[in-house]
Amino acid sequence: MIIREKYLAKIRPFYEQDLIKVIMGIRRCGKSVLLLQIIDELKEKGIDQKQIIYINFENEEYNFIRNDIDLHNYIKERIVNKEKYYLFFDEIQNVKDWEKAINSFKASKNVSIFITGSNSDLLSGELATHLAGRYVSFKIYPLTFSEVCELKNIKDEKEIEDAFNDYITWGGMPQRFVLTDEEQTKTYLSDIYDSIVLKDIIARFGIKDLDLFNRIVEYIVTTPSQNFSAESLSNYFKNKDNREVSKITLYNYLEYMTKAMLINKADRYDIRGKRILNGKYKYYLTDLGLGQVKNIGKRPQLGAYLENIVYNELVSRGYDVKIGNLEKAEIDFIATKFEEKIYVQVAYILADENVVDREFGAYKYVEDNYPKYVLTMDKYNFSQEGIIHKNVIDWLLGK
Repeated sequence: MIIREKYLAKIRPFYEQDLIKVIMGIRRCGKSVLLLQIIDELKEKGIDQKQIIYINFENEEYNFIRNDIDLHNYIKERIVNKEKYYLFFDEIQNVKDWEKAINSFKASKNVSIFITGSNSDLLSGELATHLAGRYVSFKIYPLTFSEVCELKNIKDEKEIEDAFNDYITWGGMPQRFVLTDEEQTKTYLSDIYDSIVLKDIIARFGIKDLDLFNRIVEYIVTTPSQNFSAESLSNYFKNKDNREVSKITLYNYLEYMTKAMLINKADRYDIRGKRILNGKYKYYLTDLGLGQVKNIGKRPQLGAYLENIVYNELVSRGYDVKIGNLEKAEIDFIATKFEEKIYVQVAYILADENVVDREFGAYKYVEDNYPKYVLTMDKYNFSQEGIIHKNVIDWLLGK
């Protein structure tokens, strides 16, 4: 596995601090490997293995640790001196009331604590009450395309194009790159999908109508990069299945999928009015491969897939990403990071003048001088009037 330096660089300054390091991400995106890379760095700094305690709560070996008391007692027995201990708790959401134990360790022991979890409300509710202001959080994503090329040591142009065709189909879940054929990849990604749906959503939120939920989640994951509202989804199921689905149910299901990090929600932003528009959002798959396992036999939506990849790349680079709304146009992405802002339009190819006019023309309604990009698969440079056109693969590789 490659060293995921862009994440390590953010976490490294906190290794010795007593702030709790919270690492979040969808199942199997590489959180456990990242913890092991942190442990390796600590050992290289001279930290004794005896001062490092690592528990993966997905491992049956630790299924006796069911709540905060079990966790507290287990760790208390293993802290045998006053030297600093480094505690690593992987998939800690499996332990009931875990935050109480973590708070106790922080208050009473000489420790540096690292935790991972696979749901986005790990930092809400009780944790916010017990640990407010005492943690730093980091979100981890599946491999970006540049990381895939690094992992596979791909540099040749033809190999890069082949790798991208594979990536736009099967995504960037790290473990899939050690598999040898497409059938193994399908099976592996199907298992991840089922784990997320069953463990992180259905069991966690006590969903009763499994048929309806499965229909909704399958519809969402097989139509990425689309505008959704509870009203539009309700009408879809009414027209298709003659089935009444309440808006509150749809909102809840979408929220559950977002909390499990299966999908990410992008708000719509009124560029002129400078405000968030409530009620209409776009949803993007955290990993395209998880949609592909449910999309077998359907026509590929290459433009939508490309938009999804660009969204994931932007958030992995640390941008806050919103959909730009104008009276006569839509900007695919407004990406901000501190004082930096960029606008991004995405299209599969600039097939004719109408497409060129649509993608570049949207910017004529944007009245500021922040950088504006159009990303496509075209190799010819269509840059014009200060708007930068780039081949999307080159952009993903930082060229």
